Amino acid sequence: MSNYHIKHLEEYFQVYRKSVRNPEGFWEEVAEEHFHWRKKWDSVLEWDFSKPEISWFKGAKLNITENCIDRHLRIRGDKTAILFEPNDPKEEAEHITYNQLHVRVCRYANVLKNKGVKKGDRVVIYLPMIPDLAIALLACARIGAIHSVVFAGFSSTALATRINDCGAKMVLTSDGSFRGTKVIDLKAIVDEALDSCPDVETVLVTKRTGGDVTMKEGRDVWVQPLLDKAYLDCAPEIMDAEDPLFILYTSGSTGRPKGMVHTTGGYMVYTAYTFKNVFQYKEEDVYWCTADIGWITGHSYIVYGPLANGATTVMFEGVPSYPDFGRFWDVVQKHKVNQFYTAPTAIRALAKENLDFVAEYDLSSLKVLGTVGEPINEEAWHWYNDHVGEKKCPIVDTWWQTETGGILISPIPFSTPTKPTYATLPMPGIQPALMDENGKEIKGNQVDGRLCIKYPWPSIARTIWGNHQRYKDTYFSAFEGKYFTGDGALRDEVGYYRITGRVDDVIIVSGHNLGTAPIEDAINEHPAVAESAIVGFPHDIKGNALYGYIILKETGEDRNRDNLKKEINQLITDHIGPIAKLDKIQFTEGLPKTRSGKIMRRILRKIASKDTSNLGDTSTLLNPEIVESIMKESL
Repeated sequence: MSNYHIKHLEEYFQVYRKSVRNPEGFWEEVAEEHFHWRKKWDSVLEWDFSKPEISWFKGAKLNITENCIDRHLRIRGDKTAILFEPNDPKEEAEHITYNQLHVRVCRYANVLKNKGVKKGDRVVIYLPMIPDLAIALLACARIGAIHSVVFAGFSSTALATRINDCGAKMVLTSDGSFRGTKVIDLKAIVDEALDSCPDVETVLVTKRTGGDVTMKEGRDVWVQPLLDKAYLDCAPEIMDAEDPLFILYTSGSTGRPKGMVHTTGGYMVYTAYTFKNVFQYKEEDVYWCTADIGWITGHSYIVYGPLANGATTVMFEGVPSYPDFGRFWDVVQKHKVNQFYTAPTAIRALAKENLDFVAEYDLSSLKVLGTVGEPINEEAWHWYNDHVGEKKCPIVDTWWQTETGGILISPIPFSTPTKPTYATLPMPGIQPALMDENGKEIKGNQVDGRLCIKYPWPSIARTIWGNHQRYKDTYFSAFEGKYFTGDGALRDEVGYYRITGRVDDVIIVSGHNLGTAPIEDAINEHPAVAESAIVGFPHDIKGNALYGYIILKETGEDRNRDNLKKEINQLITDHIGPIAKLDKIQFTEGLPKTRSGKIMRRILRKIASKDTSNLGDTSTLLNPEIVESIMKESL
């Protein structure tokens, strides 16, 4: 029996039992047999959730790029590692072999070194979905620099916040990006961000769109001439298993985004293990995850997990609707994709279109379908199953988070019987618990509660960059001795888990976690706005959309309301990015508040969702009469 590659349900239960009876022995076996270490660990696991302190494979030495590239060169050097599919289908796809990837990563690493980047330095990457993004990531890891990728749809303000928070000295970007029919001037966004980032010394710029850009002398440099001159080998920096690999920011429910820190050894082991099992990857397969590398899904399941397994991983620059709604299926047919991993938002958007967009393509190469970012609703699940998988491909509805580093709950294809809307069973080594509001674990099945994890897994984030207390307060203070996910879940009669959504003030829109506080902060900067409250409401395509309740100052009362709405959404776009714009804006006289001044978002959510049959007891509110008024005016 191989712990590393589970092939049927009985084997899953055997491996799972072994993994929770002796987690350290289980992960030691996986780590020893499947990875290249420069030095073995002194201890497999040391942990204390009360501090919290967690270390896996302590004292081990390695470089993750040796495991993702070098060790594959002898046996699969000529195999495609990254298959780049550009935005424009007329532009030729690019096959980058493991040999070529090795040279390109080494050259990029040498350029970084020549520009003064050292082990432990932070490098912010703000690039579109082009090969340079994956190569830059790996080049940082090669020399021990800590990469922090910022999704290239974020605004200059959001980018500046992240650059300053992690103290980056260097930014990697491009002249622009293609997104469907749009050309986005990324360099101008970076220039604007850097007006408030005094520590950035160097900006390396990739040429992608060929648009005119302003290059600041002494700071901005085109990267290609430097790569052309760079030496084609670069010795990997030997890292400790617990050295930080990257910082990735996720929305906080209060204020600043949280820079989650992932370390090297445990992250590598867990992402590689879960990739192999959740997608049942085999040597000749072509695997495609449609996410952006700016999110954790792209880090773990476009770059590190697949490459650690010697896989062929597709990188897609475009959007599902360009040049038409058949684009995903055209790419599947063209590259004979075997595993396809996307977001429920994309599936819902495609399901609304004519079925001919799917039917005209040969999708017979597909073996496994996956979803990520939010729970998939039943209607979308059936459409995906019927029309894309033709009822032959298991759907893996994967649940995990930026903080977890890898997939925690998911079916294993051809092993776990799937059930629409259920993430099903925990991965080996994952010990979930449902908790009640009093902090007691709820045993048995057919129950629901707050989802916690009782025992550490190798890819758990170790801290929040520069703010360990916030890490403790956010994830380890609600339930003693447990990691609190922030999600609610239910467990059915056979022990399957279904995620029921956030229990805090983070809203998942199109698979993106959006904290309400930063959006409200942006809105409240408008001179006509006195106060605002954001909630989510169900949306056919996005899963959730944003609904804003806004109180205007007296000066704003006589303003044109339509113009005000546009100005408010523009402020949000400028501060956070277009993904956080409000779908609905309701101007109101007041907000329902407790006597301590806390906004009762639960009531606002119900009104936004048009579910006002049971608003609970509103008599204890400071201003109960406002609820009736908001309901009357609701959109």
